[in-house]
Amino acid sequence: MSLRAPHHRFAEPRTRPKGPRVNEEIRIREVRLIDESGEQIGIVPTEQALAVARGRGLDLVEVSPDAHPPVAKILDYGKFKYHQTRKQGEGKKRQKAGTVKEVRFRPATREHDLEFLIRRLERFLKDGNKVKATVRFRARERIHPEFGVRILERVKQTLADSGVVERDIMPEQDGRVLSVIMAPSGRA
Repeated sequence: MSLRAPHHRFAEPRTRPKGPRVNEEIRIREVRLIDESGEQIGIVPTEQALAVARGRGLDLVEVSPDAHPPVAKILDYGKFKYHQTRKQGEGKKRQKAGTVKEVRFRPATREHDLEFLIRRLERFLKDGNKVKATVRFRARERIHPEFGVRILERVKQTLADSGVVERDIMPEQDGRVLSVIMAPSGRA
């Protein structure tokens, strides 16, 4: 029985929590120190920077680890994290979810159903979503891809006012599927 460390393939990976290093996690000899007001103090040993931060009741946070020497700032880490998550939340509020709505057709889709599905695609585009029109072929239907191409051409012509084709060259055929992706007119 060996007391050696396990082979590297089976060892638990050493993962560091995401985010900047704080206080004792900073293990470099010296850092470029910036105080809480934004003034640059200069290059100081890490222990001294940590003592200054503790003396002020704040944390030492590594803000630029790739610089030589790394840049560390004295600040309240809890407050810093709070403001970071607030900014991320604000960004997510303004961000439009880029959803793609898909409507499937068959080569044998009848006229009334075709019009109904095209109206649905138009409604999705007006709501600000991207749309994907797909024609699926089964068994012997694959012999006549021109039926699917005709359907998608009609979709593109009918929705020309509401949307812009993103994949324009020709409908993609991957196996048993033809598809076209369109974006709302103001986008693309």
